[in-house]
Amino acid sequence: MQPSATTLRVNEPAEILALVPHRLGFRPQESVVAVSLRPPRGLVGVVARVDLLQLADPHDGADRARALTTLLDRDGATRVLLVVYTDDDPRGAAEHPAHRAVELFREAAEAPFGDVVVWVVTSTGYLALDCRDDCCPSGGRPLRELDSTQVGAELVLAGSAVADSRADVATIRPASAERRRSVARVRRRWEARREEALQAGEEAAARWRLDSVAAWRAAVSHACAGPAPGGAPWGRLEAGLADRRVRDSVLVALVPGTGELPERCVRGAAPAPRDEAALASAVATILDPGCAAPPPVVATRVHEDVLEHVVAHGRAGQQAPALTLLALLAWWRGDGARAAVLLDRALGDDGRYRLALLLHGLVEAGVGPGWTRRGA
Repeated sequence: MQPSATTLRVNEPAEILALVPHRLGFRPQESVVAVSLRPPRGLVGVVARVDLLQLADPHDGADRARALTTLLDRDGATRVLLVVYTDDDPRGAAEHPAHRAVELFREAAEAPFGDVVVWVVTSTGYLALDCRDDCCPSGGRPLRELDSTQVGAELVLAGSAVADSRADVATIRPASAERRRSVARVRRRWEARREEALQAGEEAAARWRLDSVAAWRAAVSHACAGPAPGGAPWGRLEAGLADRRVRDSVLVALVPGTGELPERCVRGAAPAPRDEAALASAVATILDPGCAAPPPVVATRVHEDVLEHVVAHGRAGQQAPALTLLALLAWWRGDGARAAVLLDRALGDDGRYRLALLLHGLVEAGVGPGWTRRGA
């Protein structure tokens, strides 16, 4: 389940249908999307997507429907609009999974929200699922009508772009083979230095970790200045992020106002008690509704750029650390769809990667970052 959490007021169903792909960042396929409508006057809140077949599943569908309605209720919805995305008009096909999915959702939503209006977007048109009148002909009204809505036009003018598919929201193109070979040589040297440092003792290991955090700082500085750094920072970063303490220090560096805390966290056998407390405070900036804040836009874009370069230059199939940090940044921004795709990739690289599993659990449960849950 991937929620998107920015609020907006729209008045007509067609406006909401035009809005959904922009809120998700991609055009849903074989999906069900639930839209939270808050008071006053139908303020659009959370927009959450689930696979159509998952919601229609005879074993787990009811649980997913209840989880979805719980998410919407927590968002403050008083009404809900449901949108089914499927290739063909399901009204003439009794066995179409859309009917079972809608039935399960309506059962779960009846107590908190009452009747739920359901719209369907097919490959060629859009229609109300329960409508049999001429206003919803077979196959639906033309999709081009959604392109001409006020919301759609305003979003396009504002620079909002919609990917063709869910997978496209997290596309990271690999660097050239020559660049990747250069980075691989640096990475192997840095990995060898880590093994030597661990054998040499605590002081040498701390120096290696400090140098790895310094590689992160250097890459961010280069990204801010304009030209991308050469092969060395990417190789050192890739090797460094494989070390949990370095990865956690980079995570802390994503949070504004943490100063030299990332460096302090890799000194010694374990962080000092005051640094442990500061680390918890930094994580609370992301997670805790009581003190959380949205991520800084410019700095976050730079951090994402650096991590994407690590993935693009690194070993294929070995990028769980960088992909998980990218997913964390996407989730922190409220982009649950991108976070989910990145987490799928991270867990594909390492199915036991703990931070990815923890974040995946939050995304699947529809739990947003702390700033989206203030006052909930």
